[in-house]
Amino acid sequence: MTNYTTVLSIAGSDSIGGAGIQADIKTIEALGCYAMTVITAVTAQNTRGVKRFEAVSPELLEEQLAAVFDDVVPDGVKVGMLPNASSIEIVGKFLSSRNAKNVVVDPVMVATSGDRLTSNETGDALKKFLFPVATVVTPNLSELKILTENSDIAGLLEICPGLLVKGGHGPGDELTDTLYIGPDKKRQFGHKKIVTDNTHGTGCTLSSAIASFLALGFDLEMAVERGIDWLQIAIEKGSRYKLGEGHGPVEHNFSREITIDGYKI
Repeated sequence: MTNYTTVLSIAGSDSIGGAGIQADIKTIEALGCYAMTVITAVTAQNTRGVKRFEAVSPELLEEQLAAVFDDVVPDGVKVGMLPNASSIEIVGKFLSSRNAKNVVVDPVMVATSGDRLTSNETGDALKKFLFPVATVVTPNLSELKILTENSDIAGLLEICPGLLVKGGHGPGDELTDTLYIGPDKKRQFGHKKIVTDNTHGTGCTLSSAIASFLALGFDLEMAVERGIDWLQIAIEKGSRYKLGEGHGPVEHNFSREITIDGYKI
């Protein structure tokens, strides 16, 4: 009997379905893995912005984590929105205690709309409790600035083995994502900027794609490369659609017949 390749998403919900848990499920399943979830917060949001969010209780958060790991140990884990320092500590300590593998941390702090999704003390908690258990951390340029407090990234690389700095919010027609593996190795991934308003949930989608490729057995560098390529296709396909009045989603459900470097999705 064949086992599923399982990926757990630990993140907040998105009522419009383009980001958070909903985007993660779509991505994980599209890449041939089995999606499991731990919900950290419930948001009221749409393509125009976040109206409100409420964190789940610490007790329920920990019970969700235990319910998953006591039955099915994930092959990969994606961590997204953690709304406060308490939830970060709970998740970080739990993943450490269970020796979780292939952990991708997307330090979600600000939504595409510009709305803040975390409390102010979360940066220090992320670095203390969650980054040390991560395989790779995936901040965008704005999040990197908050995390480094205008210093260099050497401090982050001392506490997490992999760091993917996403350049999607950068200027120009050519964008660059930079992957740091430890203090000595760096690889850059260049891609053309797709002009579209449909960028809601791109960070969630990329991090869950990387977690899926790691779970499928690819090493970090290849998982990142494939995740970026997959997201580019999803953005391009999504640019043809209209949903809502603000930032629409990418197209998670494009054909599985697409291949990336010979790998059939």
